[in-house]
Amino acid sequence: MAVLLLSSLGNGLCFPFTSIYISQLLGLGSRAAGGYFIAMAAASFAAALLGGPLADRRGPHRVGAIGGAALAVGYGLLAPADGVALVLVSGACVGVGFGLFYASIVGVVDLAVPESGRRRAFTGRHIVNNAGIGFGSVMAGLALHGAATPTGTLRWLYLANAAAAVPLVVVIQALRPKAAESQASKKGPETDGGTSGPTYRTLLRIRPMALLVVAQALFAIVGFTQIEATVPLLMHDHMGITLGWVSAVVAANSFALVALQPLLSRRLERLPETVSLAAGPVLWAGAFGCGLGAALAGPSAPAAVRHGLLLAFAVVFAAGELTYSSAFYPLLLRWSGEEAVGRASALASLAWNLGTASGPAIGLFVLSQTSATGSWVALAAGAGAAFAVSAALPSPFSRLGSPPGR
Repeated sequence: MAVLLLSSLGNGLCFPFTSIYISQLLGLGSRAAGGYFIAMAAASFAAALLGGPLADRRGPHRVGAIGGAALAVGYGLLAPADGVALVLVSGACVGVGFGLFYASIVGVVDLAVPESGRRRAFTGRHIVNNAGIGFGSVMAGLALHGAATPTGTLRWLYLANAAAAVPLVVVIQALRPKAAESQASKKGPETDGGTSGPTYRTLLRIRPMALLVVAQALFAIVGFTQIEATVPLLMHDHMGITLGWVSAVVAANSFALVALQPLLSRRLERLPETVSLAAGPVLWAGAFGCGLGAALAGPSAPAAVRHGLLLAFAVVFAAGELTYSSAFYPLLLRWSGEEAVGRASALASLAWNLGTASGPAIGLFVLSQTSATGSWVALAAGAGAAFAVSAALPSPFSRLGSPPGR
């Protein structure tokens, strides 16, 4: 967790500024910035598809280490970049890194903790990732504040980001399968001598896996992207909330993740994973209801009422994030089986990417077509759709292939 925190902190140093750095500070224009993100998305998609089977055959620790190394190279290349070609190569390297890393991360965490600690480990990973990015963004803001040469400062920040990925590569590479012999002898449906594992098509024919992948896309579309993209604009432009209070609400969400984790973790572990997963969108609907209450109260209501409801939105939404993070990946492991966890992780990563690509556009379209109250209602309805899918999941104890040898 310590090296993951360091890597996330490195990401936080840079990711809010990449488009500004490429288009304005390097003087390459918006097309070059767009090309960077297109190259990153395309490479991530391809790497995830290839990395899933590779992680199943060669081990997630190897694929994760390669992914971390690609991230280090990609971020490092942005530091000396002065032309479009190097920017595109950097974007492709970062995309390969993300694709391989997220195709292997479930297996990597599974190698690092016993089965009884999975839910706590995945919850902790979610919190550490968010906390690292948040602290990194604050540090970058302080470093860039009043900097005489912001371009030069950002070049050093990209080098720092690259360096922050190196310890993660070392630790992941040092992990070893817990039972290499039994892993090699496992055979799932439609395998090639027990080495290739179930195919993507095989996994998607399993109803729980298909529902889980759809749920992952919906969680990104109706939840995570909305609190990042739609909700801040909704509060500021449609409800007259000041930028200071918008920042306070976003910060409250991050701090609530950290504060609630020790309070909720043991309670969540006593719940069936499917129940915990379905509770996430229920809590999100409640959070959006708090936002709706603030919108209905209107500017004539006491500021304490409106701001209190928005802070309640941030805290309740954080609780929903924790129920999701404690259940989703343990369910993915159960239903894929260890022989196909790489492919299952790749499918989850692709679903997440689809959701994060389409979620902001959907949310902003809704925002442009309706009032503040209508927008909050639409957000709650989206959470209801995510609940409907996650509630359709069966008991977690039926899974693909033979039971795990633990």
